[in-house]
Amino acid sequence: MGNLILNPQYLAGFDIGRFFQDLYMNLGQHFYDAFIVKNRYKYIVSGLGNTLLITLFAVMIGIVLGTLVALIRVTHNNDKKKFRFLNAICSIYLTVIRGTPVVVQLLITYYVIYQSADKMVAAVIAFGINSGAYVAEVIRSGIQSVDKGQIEAGRSLGLNQKTTMIKIVFPQALKNVAPAIFNEFISLLKETSVAGYIGVQDLTKAGDVIRSITYDAYTPLLTVAAVYLLIVMILTRFLTVLERRLSASDIR
Repeated sequence: MGNLILNPQYLAGFDIGRFFQDLYMNLGQHFYDAFIVKNRYKYIVSGLGNTLLITLFAVMIGIVLGTLVALIRVTHNNDKKKFRFLNAICSIYLTVIRGTPVVVQLLITYYVIYQSADKMVAAVIAFGINSGAYVAEVIRSGIQSVDKGQIEAGRSLGLNQKTTMIKIVFPQALKNVAPAIFNEFISLLKETSVAGYIGVQDLTKAGDVIRSITYDAYTPLLTVAAVYLLIVMILTRFLTVLERRLSASDIR
């Protein structure tokens, strides 16, 4: 394939400058044909809405699931006699989810486990379970980052291990890992682009639908890429502000 592409006879007569010039000159017409004709922009709007919904609910599931897994593993590490069976299940869960592609997990969730469920629901569950495995490690590291003196101080005040964890350790850990959890939200937003594999019309699938209708690949797909990029840039900016405020609160 590489030799085929580099062979001069296949490049003869191809003017790349003219190609991009024509692309620029006809950009408005391509955009009109792709999105304005028959209101095809609604595919993008609907797809964007589905992408944001899947991401939002999946990350909520991921935070809840990840928190439970992290607490079980931390408790077991502190006392090997506690949660042996649950810790074993959590270890298997983390190994399997983090060791397999998210698209395979999505296909298994829909076609094997929840085939009768709504496609959006199946996507939320699959991405939520996937997110939980990564959030669990983030929260676990956050809990371990809290100074042990804080735990000892809580115990000296007469608080039991559970109360110390809930009232002293976990709030500090959550503050420490808030940027990392928000970064997981950004990563998950991009990962949901494979939801179209089970027929969910997310943002990427919407662009592909327009491509199949108009036989124009670069206009809808480049637009989809631009939308993803814009959202990620906005969220990254918000993350930067969040990190600065958390750092400022630590200084005070």
